[in-house]
Amino acid sequence: MNRFLSRRNRLRELLSSEKGIVVFIGNVESAAQYRDNGYKWRQDSNWLYYFGIDEPRFAAVLDLESGAETVYADDFGIDDIIWMGPMPSVASLAAGAGVSSSAPYAGFGDAVRAALAAGRKVHFLPMSRWYNAVLLGGLLGVAPGELFSVGKKGCPLASEPLVRAVVQMRLVKDADEIALLDAAAELGYRMHTVARKGIRLGRVEQEIVGEMEGAVLAAGWGVSFATILTQHGEIFHCHSHEAQVEPGRLLLVDAGAESNAHYASDHTRTYPTTGKFSPRQRDIYQIVYECNELAFDMVRPGVPYRDCHLAAVRHMLDSLGQLGIVKGDVDEMVADGIGGLFMPHGLGHNMGLDVHDMEDLGENLVGYDDDQTRSPQLGLGSLRMARRLVPGNVITDEPGIYFIPALIAQWKAEGVDGGRVRYDKLEEYLDFGGIRLEDDVLVTPDGARRLGSRRLPIAPSDVEAAMAED
Repeated sequence: MNRFLSRRNRLRELLSSEKGIVVFIGNVESAAQYRDNGYKWRQDSNWLYYFGIDEPRFAAVLDLESGAETVYADDFGIDDIIWMGPMPSVASLAAGAGVSSSAPYAGFGDAVRAALAAGRKVHFLPMSRWYNAVLLGGLLGVAPGELFSVGKKGCPLASEPLVRAVVQMRLVKDADEIALLDAAAELGYRMHTVARKGIRLGRVEQEIVGEMEGAVLAAGWGVSFATILTQHGEIFHCHSHEAQVEPGRLLLVDAGAESNAHYASDHTRTYPTTGKFSPRQRDIYQIVYECNELAFDMVRPGVPYRDCHLAAVRHMLDSLGQLGIVKGDVDEMVADGIGGLFMPHGLGHNMGLDVHDMEDLGENLVGYDDDQTRSPQLGLGSLRMARRLVPGNVITDEPGIYFIPALIAQWKAEGVDGGRVRYDKLEEYLDFGGIRLEDDVLVTPDGARRLGSRRLPIAPSDVEAAMAED
């Protein structure tokens, strides 16, 4: 209770120059095929952060001027109890979050309409679920589709002071959150270890996915995002798992766990399917591993994470140059965005209650300081976290190298590289796939540490040794 009270009090402090009301809307159950067969229940993360009530169909209003707080939800009737058993009252759940006033769910709409009629400002965050957008849009008189973030810029109709206040708070994890993230990391290590042990030639990828996700469900809420397990690592979000494990391939496993407390992990490892890297695979893997280590070693308070991205890209291009894949001045190649051909994504993102923490609020507001602008370049332009780091930030460190045939063909045809890519050499890698290596990192007062009590094997020799032991 004290945790949620403290957070809401801090929110009011950050909004002390604002007037009106702040509204929070929890999620409702969503039908999969019909009402009584729904998708797996998951509460809204901002609702969890400020109220912690993990039940559907709740809302709340905070009055910035009077300080009053009210939680709105309906008590369960006998029909609900027959199917679900005895349930706590709304008043008791609200009291557990430190809110003394509660009312039926319909009262939420009445409160918002009353505020609007009085000419008061209604502060709200961008919506993440359609039902909530329909509810709030009907009250505000706007189309539901206008209440979502638009691309990376956020939602123009949402309250920017509220968004900025929430981002400021949730970007910095307190001691309780760090403990929960450490626990989520441990669960993530468990699922990844199951995956690694399950790699056998001839197995269907889906079998491995089922085993690793089962390990999460046995001890947590489930996966924090749709599992990526593929021998086509050059496809970033490959969710197809019907292939058999083939000899000589690389199997990329990008997967995360969500704990019962709803905090996330997100790790990636890339394995040789036969347990040993080929010389060509080891060369590329070693570069990605070094980029991961380099970025981690740079993480400390005050360092812009954008600089870590650029340093990793510089090392990548320098190393690819030694392999004869690119040529020219490395700093010029970094400045001109040549790294985007090999790593078209950013180095990492924020993580917490969401695996990509708060991105529904607008990537630019979440991941960029006010004096930073997003680059238009391929790769750097996809960097989700560029801010100057502060203690309590939790970020992912996930460099990669990918050989994407369609992208390579486009660059070659259009001359995008300015003659600095050796396409004759690069064509030898068109069937290579991709490698990504990802850890979850906490920024500490004097540097950084990886979450959890251990680290999944990552150095190439350690990966081979672990697979041999498996």
